[in-house]
Amino acid sequence: MTGAFPSACGKTNLAMMIPSLPGWKIETIGDDICWMKIGTDGMLRAINPEAGFFGVAPGTSEQTNPNALLALGSNTIFTNTALTDDGDVWWEGLSDPPARLTDWQGTPWRPSSPEPAAHPNSRFTCSVIADPAIAPEWDDPEGVPISAILFGGRRASVVPLVHEAFDWAHGVFLGSTMASETTAAASGAVGNLRRDPFAMLPFCGYNMADYWSHWLGFAQRMDTDKLPKIFYVNWFRKDTNGRFLWPGFSENSRVLAWIFNRCTGRATATLSPIGFIPDPDAIDTQGLGLDAEQLTELFSVNVDEWRGEVTTIRQHYAAFDDQLPSALSGQLDALEARLAVEDEWHQ
Repeated sequence: MTGAFPSACGKTNLAMMIPSLPGWKIETIGDDICWMKIGTDGMLRAINPEAGFFGVAPGTSEQTNPNALLALGSNTIFTNTALTDDGDVWWEGLSDPPARLTDWQGTPWRPSSPEPAAHPNSRFTCSVIADPAIAPEWDDPEGVPISAILFGGRRASVVPLVHEAFDWAHGVFLGSTMASETTAAASGAVGNLRRDPFAMLPFCGYNMADYWSHWLGFAQRMDTDKLPKIFYVNWFRKDTNGRFLWPGFSENSRVLAWIFNRCTGRATATLSPIGFIPDPDAIDTQGLGLDAEQLTELFSVNVDEWRGEVTTIRQHYAAFDDQLPSALSGQLDALEARLAVEDEWHQ
């Protein structure tokens, strides 16, 4: 499995996760860059071209990413974190704040200080071999086979917890329309909705429309049954009071279990205008304390909200003019048509 998420949307936590589900184990190849090519077996295979992890420090803790904390115990570079009196590092979310610190700008800091002690985009980097969950194949030049690709971002509303693309072209459409509420790790005002196709906006060195055409072309280069399934996840949906509906972190393994089972034909789903949504009992939520109303909201597809999404996607696509692949404009038209048949869909 691999995925694409904008910065500060949980890549490192996902890659280094300790699953909450009994009997499941996650091994890590990398947390940042994934290079893929078609292998001699006809599968899409991936390697990690990096030798280290590069994660956002604030929010990383024993509760959110215990493997990361174990990996950071030695031979680690920290940037723009706060410092304790004894020279250790600290950031928001790591633990209760000490009585005093030196902040990331080198000035004295107290818990009553108005600004955070660590920069919101402060980072850590360490060797991949320090991760207790590193996979033996992490540096295998043949790579590992990819059965599923995840796209996602921070969306407080509209986008459900997880949905599956209808097919490869629809999956590329999902990747090309990725959007996330901006964080300190991205340029622009924090909290604004920003289209970041394939999470490659800061990195793509040529026309993004050509990049999408490259992705679409894999449908002609690979057997259909060997193409990875594509999913869109949103760990960050909120209720009307602004509280996260999903606990996230290690509990995301419950969603990954459904994704794995979809890849092997063992999980059920319901057709929706935007893709396949898990059936009500398809994801194990036992012990999470979620009531029926919260679960309904997590997986809801509001037709009116998605009609608004179509409008903003058209604005996004307009920037590419006649270079936009016709397959993607066709996918957008098809989404609009499905949303127009309102009575067939639950809102």
